[in-house]
Amino acid sequence: MSGTLYLVGTPIGNLGDISPRALETLQTVDFVAAEDTRVSGKLLNYFEIKKPLVSYHEHNRASAGARILERLLAGESCALVTDAGMPAVSDPGEDLVRQCAEAGVTVASVPGPCAAVTALAMSGLPTGRFCFEGFLSVTKGKRLAHLESLRDEKRTMIFYEAPHKLLRTLQDMYEAFGDRQLALCREMTKLHEECIRTTLAVAAARYAEETPRGEFVLIVAGTPEESGPAVTQEEALRLVAQYRAEGRPLKEACRMAAAETGFAKNELYSLAVEQD
Repeated sequence: MSGTLYLVGTPIGNLGDISPRALETLQTVDFVAAEDTRVSGKLLNYFEIKKPLVSYHEHNRASAGARILERLLAGESCALVTDAGMPAVSDPGEDLVRQCAEAGVTVASVPGPCAAVTALAMSGLPTGRFCFEGFLSVTKGKRLAHLESLRDEKRTMIFYEAPHKLLRTLQDMYEAFGDRQLALCREMTKLHEECIRTTLAVAAARYAEETPRGEFVLIVAGTPEESGPAVTQEEALRLVAQYRAEGRPLKEACRMAAAETGFAKNELYSLAVEQD
């Protein structure tokens, strides 16, 4: 009889957030599979739990996953943990869950903190409908294409971002979405927890001057429900011409006019090129 894979949620900052059930599971499984054994080792040591740790992360998921599955099929039980939050969400653990499902191995969830939902709840933006987009690509073309595909998304959007990439991401979001309401959540559940409720334009200007610190969750407002631009096509093109007369490149002029009028910047660009 095969064992069970337990998906164990761990604190995202405050160790007091770990659940009694999570501790019981970590104490009773045969071994723990961790994203970073050093990080999870500190967690286990803090709660005086002595269990064998194996490494399972993005770069060894294929080989490590096969070994973990083999042990599960042999009857052992395993707790899968990530460095913080719920494993298998924006995490290579999703592959292991799929392999277990295909092999008939039982998968049980031990819920715990989740940075995305925690940030959404404190954002002050609509929470009734939302979409989780995780980390954006480090490749500019793919990142912009991803954002452009969300330009008309009406649901509140959730992104993860590292501090050294935050400014670039804010600038790209402004280019794709225009100015939107935004909540920047950092150091959640920790001593210096902060939720900055602002706009994309103001946030980009702030972090052009200030070095961001800590891992961020970005909660971005969806596109307004109103259908259609507030101005006519001719008025939008006159605005493009005005910005160009100020010396701005065509693409920048179209982006700025799109942010003000509600037209798609690509549409304005095509129309402006036809006029030239």
